Amino acid sequence: MNPLLLKPELQKYLRENLNLDTATLALKGSPFDEVSASELAQQLTGLQKSQKKLPSWFKTRGVYYPPKLNLEQTSSEETAAYKAALYKGDFLADLTGGYGVDSLAFSKSFEKVFYCERNHALAQVAQHNFKQLGASEIEVAATDSMDFLNETSAHFDLLYADPSRRHESKGKVFMLADCEPNIPQHLDLLFKKSKRVMVKTSPLLDIQAAVNELKYVAAVHVVALKNEVKELLFILEPNANFKNATKFATNLNSDYTKTVRIDAQEEQDAVALFDEPLTYLYEPNAALMKLGVFNWIAAKYNLYKLAANSHLYTSTVQIDFPGRRFKIKRVLPYSKKLLTKEFKNQKAHITTRNFKESVAQIRSKFRIKDGGDLYLFFTTLENGETIIIECLKT
Repeated sequence: MNPLLLKPELQKYLRENLNLDTATLALKGSPFDEVSASELAQQLTGLQKSQKKLPSWFKTRGVYYPPKLNLEQTSSEETAAYKAALYKGDFLADLTGGYGVDSLAFSKSFEKVFYCERNHALAQVAQHNFKQLGASEIEVAATDSMDFLNETSAHFDLLYADPSRRHESKGKVFMLADCEPNIPQHLDLLFKKSKRVMVKTSPLLDIQAAVNELKYVAAVHVVALKNEVKELLFILEPNANFKNATKFATNLNSDYTKTVRIDAQEEQDAVALFDEPLTYLYEPNAALMKLGVFNWIAAKYNLYKLAANSHLYTSTVQIDFPGRRFKIKRVLPYSKKLLTKEFKNQKAHITTRNFKESVAQIRSKFRIKDGGDLYLFFTTLENGETIIIECLKT
């Protein structure tokens, strides 16, 4: 951390050149003798990224930004606020402090937050920023979080961890045992220090695979932002059984922001009924899709499924729904001749569900441009018939 970057004239320069491309900055060089172009570029990149992702940090003068990767890996303010609102208490330990966004959010719900981060440089940055942001409730421990738990006599109302993948673990498929800290390996220690543990993971992680590793899952939260899944949250409690776990789906900053709660027994008892497209069409939001509670959706909202694997729903009466809603104009059989006649060189939004061709293939084959007010769903009915549902968004 270079404190010279916090000088008023440098901070003013960064604000005045907020839209400057960092590559251009690198070519021009630093206008300040005491800091390099790469150091300026790091702060400029951080300022640019925080404008939407961390707006209160962006508005605060004197915030120091870490390398780009650390900023990309951190929670957004919106997802951090969601986590922080789930529980309240006296003591919380953030076992993977990172840039400190989650710790700051938790400090609004807990009397004392212990931030642990073994990267000393990152911990120094976080400590500086906590002061700038007025977070006096956060105590910084620049140490390994498992060492911290072993050495402290404190007991916590909640332990929070966002394990990161080790450098040697490659590919999109990974296990929590491949991450640091290794949560499955340290469950005994975690439960010794708290009766509740919150584990955040990448949305790429398979939920059932994570449950198999974590064992004591009492609840699962899928958190989406503008219909893109950003985080999975696993709530662990001693002796919890996933068969009885409650699931939650949230789509922040969307038309439907209420959290959807799925009780275990309701999900187990749910039975889906099938029908052909009626008057309205429904597509669940990304958080519900990730949870995979497809029969529950049909039963809960009194909707018909189009097919077991299509995950589209229909009704004769429009309802409030956690996802996209459409008024059906007409239903057409999938026919190359008919598609060419009706939609060639037209504009439409295309979605495929349980269909033999991709969106890209359909656009290329029939020259359908993206955009406009028309929505086309290419899907397969329960009887195996392939159809096109022409809709307007409601």
